[in-house]
Amino acid sequence: MTDHPARRTLERLRAADWEATGSWDHANSRALLMREHLRRAALWAQAAGAADSWPFFDVTEALGVTVELPAEVEADLEGFLKERGPASLRRTCRGAVRWAALKASDAQLPDLPDPYEPLLAMYERGGGFYVEQFIDLDGISVPLGTLEESLGVEPFLTLAPVVLDALDAEGQITYYAKIGEGHPRSSPRGIVRRRVDEDATYDEAFTRNLRWEPTEYLRLYALGHNDIDHVQISESEAAAFIDSAVARLGARS
Repeated sequence: MTDHPARRTLERLRAADWEATGSWDHANSRALLMREHLRRAALWAQAAGAADSWPFFDVTEALGVTVELPAEVEADLEGFLKERGPASLRRTCRGAVRWAALKASDAQLPDLPDPYEPLLAMYERGGGFYVEQFIDLDGISVPLGTLEESLGVEPFLTLAPVVLDALDAEGQITYYAKIGEGHPRSSPRGIVRRRVDEDATYDEAFTRNLRWEPTEYLRLYALGHNDIDHVQISESEAAAFIDSAVARLGARS
């Protein structure tokens, strides 16, 4: 079996959890990854003049570049695609394998982020999707929106599994950054989150143990113990903090 980059991508697809057994546990991160795919696909569609093909398309084909896969990879890819659906998902799988081959060539490509890595990570975390009025991820739905709207979405650049795992939890989640002198929003003292799950509220801080642990910070702040201030932040900002903490403490995977 060849160790061609296209083969490695195909094997990632084959190993994904297509039965969606873990989709609910990873609902939050899968939604974030899908939104990041929509953003990146919009960038590539714009660069390739392929706006009508957005968001689930073969970037290599849109760029008008000829790519030949090794014969055994091509055959195995076609066999794999026969078991997958819908057609939009098959296009992205074929596109991801062909993109891997294109990257390994000497083709001159636009300086844009990898168009398929968020989708590959999403597939690995619980299977595929269906498109109706929304994008159904089997546990959570993501608005399709428009290409123009996706171009304006905040980038989600942290795709490490350990960071994605830290963003997965049940309930409605709001993130906050602890700020102060020498600790702006972009480099806070720490982050906390409030999860509201049915009738229960959970306040948690991301600690040096690289996990969420209960905290009294938000409750005490509301009572006037506000020596350390905070601001609400986005999931992308929370992910960036977690990523830096994991890298700093040497536990990245």
